[in-house]
Parts: sequence; structure tokens; C-alpha cells
Amino acid sequence: MRNNDRRSGESKARSKQLDMMLPLHEWIAAAGLAAVMELLERERAALCGMRYRHDRTRSAFRGGHVRSSLVLGGRRVGVRRPRVRGRNGQELKLPSWQAWSARDPLTRRAMEQMLLGVSTRRYARSLETLPPGLQQRAIGRSAVSRRFITHTEHKLTQLLSQNLAALELPVLMIDGVHFGTHVVLVALGIDAQGGKRVLGLWEGASENAAACKALLANLAERGLRTDRAVLVVIDGSKALASAVRDVFGARALIQRCREHKKRNVTDALPRPMRTAMRQLLNQAYASRDVERIRQLLEQQARQLHHTHPGAAAALREGLEETLTVTRVGLPDQLERALCSTNPIENLFSRVRAIAHRVSHWRDGYMVLRWTAAALTECQPTFRRIYGWKSMALLTRALRAHDAALDRRPMAA
Repeated sequence: MRNNDRRSGESKARSKQLDMMLPLHEWIAAAGLAAVMELLERERAALCGMRYRHDRTRSAFRGGHVRSSLVLGGRRVGVRRPRVRGRNGQELKLPSWQAWSARDPLTRRAMEQMLLGVSTRRYARSLETLPPGLQQRAIGRSAVSRRFITHTEHKLTQLLSQNLAALELPVLMIDGVHFGTHVVLVALGIDAQGGKRVLGLWEGASENAAACKALLANLAERGLRTDRAVLVVIDGSKALASAVRDVFGARALIQRCREHKKRNVTDALPRPMRTAMRQLLNQAYASRDVERIRQLLEQQARQLHHTHPGAAAALREGLEETLTVTRVGLPDQLERALCSTNPIENLFSRVRAIAHRVSHWRDGYMVLRWTAAALTECQPTFRRIYGWKSMALLTRALRAHDAALDRRPMAA
């Protein structure tokens, strides 16, 4: 009983403290608006001179007030704006008002609230309280939705128009994220310092070769180099591997994601066998010897050939391309970072967390807008990949691959 009484007392104290803070916040907002109006009156006095004083040299005159609005706390509030007219009768802009009008913090505020999971219906409830009597605008569902759409369209346009010609990217990762019946392919570049950068998006019905080829063609149009060797990390899809070869040719060193490989194999087995199979695959890929890994996995595929042919086929399909980073001879930490699409999968988990409240995707363009907005929001928090200090070894290996291709005799 004592604990319950204490908790009840603490709850009442917190509630009382909150009630005391609300008037303070309202007082601060009211004081701020009063200071704004005082500043505008000072600027008008600087243009028109002191009130009720005759001055033949003045170049502007007071023009009364007009109803207008200012952005405050995520909405527009009604104010009476002082007006100034020049000798020619044209209205003059007050410097502070002109500066405030040139910015649109409402769009950014709506964007932040939506990405934090606030619905358009509850946007008004998420805002701070204001002094009573102020007229509020731009807090309705439609107004918030329009601002969010405008901002996400801007983010999508920015993302899809960025010039990639100046980027040196030894690693390119491609994977897809599902939203309802839509799939968005995302290209993530990793530079020589291990930094990650979202390069482009492409919406399609599935992770097929046509969608991947269209994404890569779009990247090439915006300046991504396809005439130099690059490590391309993709999921276990044959279609993606085929599209990468069509665009990069022999310059692409394709690394199939080992996590996708493990998933494809274990999904083809009965549940009681999955844990043991995953452990076996982990042990095989932990080896630093390509021939040893190949022998272990081929032996396992032979054992599964008659009992579970689907799992055996999944294990053999694209097996050599899961060993690419091991053949390159990278240090252990960097190899683990580049042997799978985990860096882009981690990004997808954050995108899903942002878009999880959307229950109905109207069309593919809406999916692209949300994805671009979420990726842009996440990008400033990107960290370098593990083992990035050894990226120079990968760059040298890629240049050696280029040199070997350049020495090949041309076909007759």
C-alpha cells in the first residue's frame, strides 16, 4: 500500500509540474510574438520616421496593418503585419518579415513529425500549446499531407539527380526492400575510406534483371564509372548477377551475399535440419582457404543431392561468387563486412521502422518518395564499414584486375 501511495503521489507531482510549465510555455510564446511585433514597428520607424512627427525628407509612409500569419511551433498563427508604402505608392518589405517569409520551416516540421510516426490526423495534437486567442492555420490533415508530399518529392528528385562522376567507389551494393506488392532496389556505394552513400533507387514488381539493369543504367547516366573494376555485392539472385555483368562486363567482381545463400539453403530443408546446416555453412565460410571452402560445400551438396535436391541445388547455385572476397585476399574484418549485403540490410531495417505506419501504398511513386525521405534522413548517421582501414588493399586488387583485363589480346 505504501508503494502504491508513493507512486500515486509521484504521479500527481509530475502532473502538477506539467500544469505549471504549460502557462510558462504559453507566456514565452506570447512574449516572443510581442517582441516580433516590436521589432517590425522599429523597422517601420526606421523607414518612415517617428510617428506623429512631420518630416518632408521621408521616403516612406505608414500604411496601417494587414492580416497575415507567421510560423510558430509547427503551425501558422494570425498576426497583424505593419505595412509601409513608398512615395510611389508601392508597398515596401520590412527586412525581418522578408527574411521570415523566405523560409518555410513548416515543411521541415511536417517531415520530421511524419518520419517520427505522427499521423496527419494527430499532427495538431503533437504540437506545443499556444496562448489562447491566437488563430491557428496549416495544422489540418490535408495541409500537413501536402507539405509532406512536397518535401518527399524534393528529396526524391535530389537523390535521383545527384552527379556521380566525381565519386571513386570500389564497392557497390545492390539489394531490394519490399513494401506491399512493390520492391525498391537500392544502390549503396562505399568509398575508399569506408564511407557509405546512397546512389539511387528503382521501383519494380520484383528483383528481376530488367529492374536491376535499369537502375545500373541510371547510375551510369549520372556519371558512375563502369570502365573500372568494382566489387559488386548483391543478394543471392541470379537476375541481379546477370544484370551486373551486362552493364560492367568483366570489370565487375561479383560477390553473392553469404547470408542470403545460407537462408536459401536452410529454407529448402526441414526445420529440424536448419540449425545444423547453418552451423556447417558458418564453419565452412570461416575458413580463409578458398579450396577448402569449396570442398566442404561440394561435399555437403553431394550428401543432400538425393535426400533434399532443392537444398543441394540452392547450395551449388552461384557458389563460386560467394567466394570472391576470399579470393581477393582481404583482411578478416573487411572480408566479413563485404561478404554480405548486411550494410544495406541494416539500412533497410531503419527504413522499415520509419515507414511502418503506412498501411496502404497507393502506387510506386509513393513508395519511392517514402524510401528516398527515409534514406536521406538516415544518411547523416551512416558509419564507416568495419575494416575500412584496409580498403587500400581492395583498391589495389581492383586496379590489378583492370591491368590484367587491359593486357588481354583483343578478339579477332
